[in-house]
Amino acid sequence: MSQFAVDVRDLHVRFGEVEAVSGVDLRAGAGQATALLGRNGAGKSTTMRVLAGVVPPSAGQAMVLGHDVRTETLTVKRAIGYCPDVGGLIPRATPWEHLQLSARLRRMPDWETGARDLLERFELGDVAHRVTGGFSHGMGRRLSVVLAAFHRPGVLLLDEPFDGVDPIGVEATFEVIADARARGACVLVSTHLRDLAVQACETAVVLRGGARVAELVAGELSGEAGADAYRALLD
Repeated sequence: MSQFAVDVRDLHVRFGEVEAVSGVDLRAGAGQATALLGRNGAGKSTTMRVLAGVVPPSAGQAMVLGHDVRTETLTVKRAIGYCPDVGGLIPRATPWEHLQLSARLRRMPDWETGARDLLERFELGDVAHRVTGGFSHGMGRRLSVVLAAFHRPGVLLLDEPFDGVDPIGVEATFEVIADARARGACVLVSTHLRDLAVQACETAVVLRGGARVAELVAGELSGEAGADAYRALLD
């Protein structure tokens, strides 16, 4: 069994003639927050979908908490919390109904207090019984993070959690990431927002054209010098 909570080796994902991921290696441990950075089309979301058991790998290996995503897909889905980059919400259901369904599927007793706390933290308490079809993009993003973190998973996958989110939602997401790390969970954050990634994570993996081009301490990408270094990696 791998010593890493997430262990990806030479991952390839093809959609017809298009190779969305071309040989990504990624390892992340318990209590660690890692950012996946890169431009649109770099392979960030596809890599996250593989780890979430949504998209099968075409070649290579992806392990989550010692389970192979190809052969133990259901076990992996039970172990992770996943905020997808788009979609994932039921338009005619309320936030409370989303959480209620999640609690029933995962057989979570006494879930109501935790659900209320998360909704209040993300300032969704006032709309807990409003259908999500009328939500703004930012509100939908916040609810997706709530649903991913709700059952306190061993691996938390957040794909573009900051997209269109206001400062309160950003701060609440930071808190969720910090809480997950404190209890020993592994966190992966896919984002194109370098500054927020640096604040949220300790390690950064930069993808370009479906391949990994660098892995470094996230702080090395902060400030103007970090911005210059990041641009150089993307060119």
